[in-house]
Amino acid sequence: MQEPGTTTRRGSVAWALVITSVAGFMAALDNLVVTTALPSIRKDLGGGLADLEWTVSAYTLTFAVLLMFGAALGDRFGRRKLFVIGIGIFSAASAAAALAPGMGELIVARAVQGVGAAILMPLTLTLLTAAVPAERRGAAFGIWGAANGVAVATGPLIGGALTEHVSWHWIFWLNVPLGLLLIPLARLRLDESRGANARLDIPGTLLASGGLFGLVYGLIRGNADGWTSTWVLTGLIVGAALLGGFVRHGIRGKNPMLPMRLFRSRAFSAINAASLLMFLGMFGSIFLLSQFLQGVGGYSPMEAGVRMLPWTGMPLLLAPIAGAVSDRIGGRPVVATGLALQAVGLALFALVVSPDVSYASQLPAMVISGIGMSLFFAPSANLVMSSVRPEEQGIASGANNALREVGGALGIAVLASVFSAQGGYESAARFADGLTPALWAGASAVALGSLAALTAPRFRRPSVPAARERATEPVRV
Repeated sequence: MQEPGTTTRRGSVAWALVITSVAGFMAALDNLVVTTALPSIRKDLGGGLADLEWTVSAYTLTFAVLLMFGAALGDRFGRRKLFVIGIGIFSAASAAAALAPGMGELIVARAVQGVGAAILMPLTLTLLTAAVPAERRGAAFGIWGAANGVAVATGPLIGGALTEHVSWHWIFWLNVPLGLLLIPLARLRLDESRGANARLDIPGTLLASGGLFGLVYGLIRGNADGWTSTWVLTGLIVGAALLGGFVRHGIRGKNPMLPMRLFRSRAFSAINAASLLMFLGMFGSIFLLSQFLQGVGGYSPMEAGVRMLPWTGMPLLLAPIAGAVSDRIGGRPVVATGLALQAVGLALFALVVSPDVSYASQLPAMVISGIGMSLFFAPSANLVMSSVRPEEQGIASGANNALREVGGALGIAVLASVFSAQGGYESAARFADGLTPALWAGASAVALGSLAALTAPRFRRPSVPAARERATEPVRV
């Protein structure tokens, strides 16, 4: 005989998984979806190189610097409520970007998109955690991780396909119907929840936002403006100083938004270090390899994206399995193995890169990198959420996502610097000369991430009663 309420419970879990995965997909997709559309945008709206760069970095900057504040707002005023507000802001800004009459308006719309993404993204994990029983979270996080991983990695493919076959405007219009569908579904199908004794930490928010803005701005603009330019040095120095103040505030403050005591947990410290290094190596490598396939291989943006699917599309197939495996043996060995495979894949790329390399020669590196990426996303999310107390999960999610974004910006800046020091765009040979050491740098960063993951504590299987405990008690409204 079926236990009363089982069907309803399973239905709630399914709805939570669908809603949070689609919302996370939208926010993650817009990290890179605009990159392959930039030539068409410039043709229609005009502007110089700096304007094109800001159409990418305006989103990344606001997304990164406001993630923790978005999580704190959800804990304070209601996670479902802020989740819906974040989707509304993101969807409206997407429409504004599609309708932008000039580059200035497009850049502003992209920045507002980042605000909406920063609110909704960290709340996807806390809402999903609240809806799914502890013993089933690994598989649920696997599906969520697959959606987010595919969105980040296939952004250039989707952007190139829409630009090539429809119009660049549709990379933004795509978000609008999805947002309009998600808002009522979230209101009807998700339970409201809040963090216990949640308070807004205004000083901490200003320190973290200002520090991350300065640091990420300096990293993104370093290659374009020069690492010794006044604005870049100011951003890096002031950003580092503000982040130092944020750490001090987290140690001594009365109710800090990110208590530094969280980093006393080896699991929390290890997985955040691994996440930053993973995104550093992955973002920077995809940024350069997509250009290599187009500029040296001669493929169109869409053709290049299709040829990267053995790498970028692999999480869709394997991430749910990785999540289920991590439930049985723990997240640490799965994450460490995934990062090691990603490092091996990037190293194989570095070994075969040449001006006339065939696609068949690159395929093994793509497959191994794809398997490695698949093993990272779901177990890492599970490790983050299980390394802190339930009432701290919103802040932990925001911190982890912020560090991922910072890692991505750092990866593009660092690997592009290595590339420009050894090569350039003058010829296929020069591009390959610069790409090879950049890929070695990316492989080294991800390998360090694998070592960081190994410092996490070993997995202990919870007792049956403990495994069935809910992470948060929903507050029905």
